Amino acid sequence: MQDYDEAIAFLGDWGAFQRTVFFLLSVSVIPNGYVGLSMVFLADTPQHHCRLPDSLNGTTGEANLSSLLPVEEVDGEMIYSRCRRYKTPATDALNATTRETEPCVDGWEYSTDRYISTIVTQWDLVCEDSWKGPFTTSMFFVGVFSGSFASGHLSDRYGRKFILFATMALQTVFSLVQVFSVSWEMFCTLYFFVGLGQISNYVAAFILGTELLSKSAGAVHGTLGNCLFYALGYAIMPFLAYFIRDWRMLLLAMTLPGFLYVPLWWFIPESPRWLLSKGRVEEAEAIVQAAAKQNGITYTGVIFKNINSSTDMLSNPKHNIKRTYTYFDLVKDFNLRINTVVSCFMWIIISTCYFGISLNTSNMNGDPYINCLISAASEIVAYIFAWWLLKIAHRRMANVSMMLLSGTMLLLIQLVPSALHIVFTVLAMIGKFCITTVFAVIYIYSAELFPTVVRNMGLGACSMASRFGSVMSPYIVYLGRFNKELPFILMGLLMLVSVVLSCILPETHKQPLPDTIEQTQPPRCCAIKRNKVVIAENDEIPEHLNLKEF
Repeated sequence: MQDYDEAIAFLGDWGAFQRTVFFLLSVSVIPNGYVGLSMVFLADTPQHHCRLPDSLNGTTGEANLSSLLPVEEVDGEMIYSRCRRYKTPATDALNATTRETEPCVDGWEYSTDRYISTIVTQWDLVCEDSWKGPFTTSMFFVGVFSGSFASGHLSDRYGRKFILFATMALQTVFSLVQVFSVSWEMFCTLYFFVGLGQISNYVAAFILGTELLSKSAGAVHGTLGNCLFYALGYAIMPFLAYFIRDWRMLLLAMTLPGFLYVPLWWFIPESPRWLLSKGRVEEAEAIVQAAAKQNGITYTGVIFKNINSSTDMLSNPKHNIKRTYTYFDLVKDFNLRINTVVSCFMWIIISTCYFGISLNTSNMNGDPYINCLISAASEIVAYIFAWWLLKIAHRRMANVSMMLLSGTMLLLIQLVPSALHIVFTVLAMIGKFCITTVFAVIYIYSAELFPTVVRNMGLGACSMASRFGSVMSPYIVYLGRFNKELPFILMGLLMLVSVVLSCILPETHKQPLPDTIEQTQPPRCCAIKRNKVVIAENDEIPEHLNLKEF
């Protein structure tokens, strides 16, 4: 039986074909970097106060606002109340202390120092309706959750390339319609579909790159390709937001580049692996022959030979087990159950903190545009660092050290005086750098923990669990409107919890990948106990047993 990787080995690793596929697929995820995090600017809340009654507007200057608006303390600063106003102007000192207040029945006045408009100023998402801001972002992540659940099945059924471009179109079209939203409800509903398309095309690009490229090139694509270009899109966002201060025009500027990807349909091929799994051997043969020609390789004869069925090429004899596995198999075995549950909780925490810091840049001290740009730059460096770390470090040690450093930096923020903006930003960005590194490492670590027969389902379960964290993250950011340090305290504590969880998992660095559920490594907290029982039941200790482990 012929092996797929052996059949296409003659193409090499980094020929013209591989470089083209690597670049085009990486470029396709750039919009993902700013679509998911655009709410940092689209939904930011500028300074605001109650609009004065019509009878007083135009007759009272800024200097007399204090006689018409209550004053409240926010983060140590005295500002005009955002949600209340006096019913009547002050007439004397006694009246000034006993006047009744009322809600902003005539609406609000918003500062235009930073933004011409946001969705908050468009639909007055403040005071009693302030919950609608984080809810909008959560709806996006609910769409991401739905896309995570459906994209794998759709990609397996209809093909990697078709789903990649269909979901890119879904994201672009619904983002364009959002520009013309006439109500918050319409904007929020459309944002769900944007999220559904956003994650689906990202996953499709990842899978397509993994299957079109060799194993070594695919690993580079997964880290330095998709991740780095995602961060590049994130870095573009603050530049656009700085020059475009109206939310509709900003959203339009971020949407239109999506139409530039249409010509890529003729340059990105379908996955030959998927075509073979569907019995479409001739099409797979044509794609590989075209790749050989592009690489300047002359290959005569049939590439995919000795195929008796559509699945022979992709089957490995030693894994050719007739049993069908389901998600329930992730929790039947004790070792696999512990690894699955711990991994899912870690993914939830990491996702919560990653998106929490990314979305919280507008609440941080200092300029939000600079904070966002620094946050994006830290991601670019973090992904490069993660790629290097994966090559040399033990997985558990890499996770524990980065999580511990991140949690410590986030907790130290509360000790920084608000006047020290630079120190505040540096600590937050170190925390963001560490969390981003962990986000890249945990994906590889989790893939190595799960056995081959349930590896895709294991990663799928972790990815779906992480969406609960991303849905919660906007509400953690929302707390920053009342206390800037509170989101960082919560995220710092969560990262310390993840340190403890990471210590439970076994080490996978330079260990053979488990193929069956029985080969799953036991959690670290159970490994000693299990090994001691084995020794007690045997008269002789096996020569290969390393007693130093005990």
